[in-house]
Amino acid sequence: MFRVFLRLGLTSFGGPIAHLGYFREEFVRRRGWLDDASFARLLSICQFLPGPASSQLGFAIGLLRAGWRGALAAFLAFTLPSALLMFGFALYAPQFLHGPVGSAVVHGLKLVAVVVVSHGLVGMARSLTPDLQRLAIAAGACALVLFADGAWWQFAAILGGGMLGAWLCRPAAFDAAATPPLRYGRRLAGACFVVFLVALACSLIPSGSAPSLRGLAGAFYRAGCFVFGGGHVVLPLLKDELVVNGWIGADTFLAGYGAAQAMPGPMFTLAAYLGASLDLGLPPWLSAAVALMCIFLPGFLLLVAALPAWTALMSRPCAARTVAGINAAVVGLLAAALYDPVWREGVSAPADAAIVAVGWVLMWRLRLSALWVLAWCVGAAVAWALSIGSQA
Repeated sequence: MFRVFLRLGLTSFGGPIAHLGYFREEFVRRRGWLDDASFARLLSICQFLPGPASSQLGFAIGLLRAGWRGALAAFLAFTLPSALLMFGFALYAPQFLHGPVGSAVVHGLKLVAVVVVSHGLVGMARSLTPDLQRLAIAAGACALVLFADGAWWQFAAILGGGMLGAWLCRPAAFDAAATPPLRYGRRLAGACFVVFLVALACSLIPSGSAPSLRGLAGAFYRAGCFVFGGGHVVLPLLKDELVVNGWIGADTFLAGYGAAQAMPGPMFTLAAYLGASLDLGLPPWLSAAVALMCIFLPGFLLLVAALPAWTALMSRPCAARTVAGINAAVVGLLAAALYDPVWREGVSAPADAAIVAVGWVLMWRLRLSALWVLAWCVGAAVAWALSIGSQA
């Protein structure tokens, strides 16, 4: 299990949607560990729950195939390559990103974020806000977080979206097919749900305005609890937890997010970069490990808790409507993050807008991966900075 997922962790470029394609090719078509129906059922619960869908799917496949050790092996192998790369970027990037060229590289990474986030926003909006009711929920969530700064308003928008969705939305019914056989029962599932709730309650206890290990753990756990809709959605949640609170600069934050687009594996390994970049007076590896553990843990606890009761839960129409409303609110959060900080911090001149426009063409029209977008944006930003410097 470790060997199979390590290969995926080293080669799975392209983000969460691409990861699902890699997983189906590996586990359904090539190895035959799952049939298409079982794969679709596992995928549906991972998309329903908050958390990183591709990592949750890998964890579930490891759990069903090889028990708890298989689940742990799948998670570690899929996550470690990109986590180590992001940790190394946090440690060594500041030494190489000073001066005109270094500043241009950082600026290019910000432009990568503009292209990738806008691409993710349009794709999510098409699938998650197909009607007027969900568009209205998305618009309300966007307005709320733009005009009321703070992580609490992010959570309020998500909870409000769920309540409005239960009242207004009429999504397609979920396929409530039988849950795959499990190696544990409802007692352990209930215990995991209790742990999830207790940890969430602890994370909501104020920890003070100064950065601390306890505050870092709470911030990343809260973010992991409310990330619906894919890895891009972690951006607005962590922005309000870290940038708005002054724990980390917007330049550092967006440079890390841009670099994460070039990494294989889950985008949540951005947490390793952010944890190592925070000045807590502790070894960087410790803060990076705590950030990683806390952002992944909620999604895994909820997955283990929900698997035994999946069929019964999804047979209730209210559940599907609530999730539809939450997903619509998530589109609004991502739209707000695209404006602030992604666009405001990245695009400051006509040349920046031109670089972003070419990046959109590469991703939308030519359907190239984020690696090509990263190479273009960083290369163009450096070339423009050098040309301006030579003219001066």
